[in-house]
Amino acid sequence: MAALYRRYRPQGFDDVVGQEPVVRTLRNAISAGQVRQAYLFAGPRGTGKTSLARILAKALNCAQGPTPDPDGTCHACAAITAGTSLDVVEMDAASQRGIDDIREIRERVVLQPVEGRYKVYILDEAHQLTDAAFNALLKLIEEPPPHLVFVFCTTDLAKMLPTVRSRCQTFVFSRPRLTELVRLLKRIAEGEDIEAPEAALALMARSARGSFRDAVSTLDQLSTATEGKVTVQAVMQLLGAVEEEALFRLCDFVVDRDTAGALTFIEELAEQGQDLGRFVTELLEHLRHLLLVHHMGEVPDSLPVTEETRERLRAQANQLPEPTVLRLLDLLAVAVDDMRQGGDPRLPLELALVKVTRPAADLERESVAFRLEQLEQRLAGGPALGPIREPDQPTAEEKPPVPSPPPPPDRAPLELEQLQDAWQRAILPAVEQRSIPTASMLREAHPSQLAGDTLTLEFPAAASFHRQLAEEQKNATLLVEALYEVTGRKLALEFAVGENGGDTAAEPDDRPAGEDEIFELMKETFDAHEVEDRQ
Repeated sequence: MAALYRRYRPQGFDDVVGQEPVVRTLRNAISAGQVRQAYLFAGPRGTGKTSLARILAKALNCAQGPTPDPDGTCHACAAITAGTSLDVVEMDAASQRGIDDIREIRERVVLQPVEGRYKVYILDEAHQLTDAAFNALLKLIEEPPPHLVFVFCTTDLAKMLPTVRSRCQTFVFSRPRLTELVRLLKRIAEGEDIEAPEAALALMARSARGSFRDAVSTLDQLSTATEGKVTVQAVMQLLGAVEEEALFRLCDFVVDRDTAGALTFIEELAEQGQDLGRFVTELLEHLRHLLLVHHMGEVPDSLPVTEETRERLRAQANQLPEPTVLRLLDLLAVAVDDMRQGGDPRLPLELALVKVTRPAADLERESVAFRLEQLEQRLAGGPALGPIREPDQPTAEEKPPVPSPPPPPDRAPLELEQLQDAWQRAILPAVEQRSIPTASMLREAHPSQLAGDTLTLEFPAAASFHRQLAEEQKNATLLVEALYEVTGRKLALEFAVGENGGDTAAEPDDRPAGEDEIFELMKETFDAHEVEDRQ
C-alpha cells in the first residue's frame, strides 16, 4: 500500500493548497496559449513543487488539452500519474548532475513526443547540477524545440546560476499556513477513518514547519502506531513536540515573577521526558510572536496559530512587557549556543528564568541598567517596565486605596556607595568593551567622592602617570559613556591623587620613575611590545 502522502498528492490545479498565485498564473498561461519553454519552481521542501510540475505536464498533454483542467482519466494523464509516461522525464539532479547526463538530454530532445504534445523534463534539486552541466543547458533552454518544456525544481534558489534564472519563468513557493495544513490533515484523517482531535492535528502541522509531505507522513506514522486513534499525548511522545499550553504557562510564571513555579515546571517537563532543546526552540518562537504583537498591536495573519491561540497571545502580550521579552530572548541565546555545541540546555534555561524573574539576582550590566530604568520610571510617576513585586508581596486588591503621593523628583538619586559597588562589576567592564588599555589604566582608580553630578576618581600616589592619561579627552569621554550606560546619568569627572591610594596599602614612592619602570608601564597601559631593530 502506498504511503499517505503519495495517495493524497494533488492531481489537479484545484487540489493544490497554499500556492494560489502560482496556480493562477499557470492556469492563465495555459488558457491563453502562453506556455514558456522553461520554468523554475523554488521553495522549501514538501511545498508541492514536483507535484505542480506533474500537473503542468498533465495540463499540456491531456487528450482534452492543452487545458487548465486535465481530466486525469485519459491515457496521457494516467501515465503521468503512474510515472510511466514516455513524454515526461523526471531526473534527480542530486545523482544525475554531470555534463554527460545533460548531453544525453540534448540528444533525446530532438525526438518528437510519443503520444502527447510536449516533452516535459522535470529536474528535481536542480541547484546541484554542476556549472558545466548548466552551461551545456543554456542554449537548449534559450532556443528549445517547440515541443520541449523544462521545469527546474530547487530548494536553494540562490545557488541557481543567474544565466539560467534569466532564461526561466520563476515561481517562489511559500510555506502553507497552519490552518491550511490542519485542514488538509483533517481531510486525510476523515478519508482514512483516523480518529484525531484538532489539537493533535495542530501539533503535527506545527512540527512539520510548512512541509505538506512531513505533516502527512507524521499522520501516517501516528495512525499506524496508535491503530487509527491519534491523541495529543501520542503526538508529543512520538515527535517530542511542545504543547502550546506549556509555553503559555511558563510565560505566566514569568509574568508573576514566580521563580520557584518556573523551575518546578521545568523539572516536571524533564521528568515527563520532554526534549528541553526542542522546548527552548519553541519558547523562542513563542516569544517572537509576543514581540510581533507588541510592535504591531495585533497578531499578524502570517503566524501559524489557531484563532484560540491568537486571543491568548493578545492577552499575554498585554501582561508580559516588551523589555522582559527582549531580556529573556537574550538569555535564551546562551542555551541555543550550548545546544549547538552538544551541551545540555537545561541549566542555561533555568538560569535565564531565574534572571528574568528575579532581576536583583542578575549582576550583569544589562540587568543593572534595566532595574535603574524601572526605578526612574516609578519615581517619575510613569508605568514601570514590568511587574517588580515579589510573589509574597500583597497585591493592589489586598490593600486599601491610599491618597496619591506628591510628585517625585525627575531622576532617581545616585549614591557614592552605588558607584563604588558597580565600579569593578559593571563600569570597568563597560569601559573594557570600548578600550582595553583605558580600562586597564582605570583599574588603579576608585570613586572617592560624588558631589551632585560630579564624580571624583582617586588614583594612588604611585599611579600619577595613570591619572594624567585618564585626564586626556579620549579616555575621559570613554569613561563618561560607560557611566551613562550603567547609571543613566551624565556625570562630570574630576581626578585626584590620594595619599595612600584609598584601597591600596602601598606607601607612596617619591623617587622619580626609572627608564625601565616607565617602559614597563607603557607596555602595560598601551598593550605595546618592543620592536627589534633589524638592519
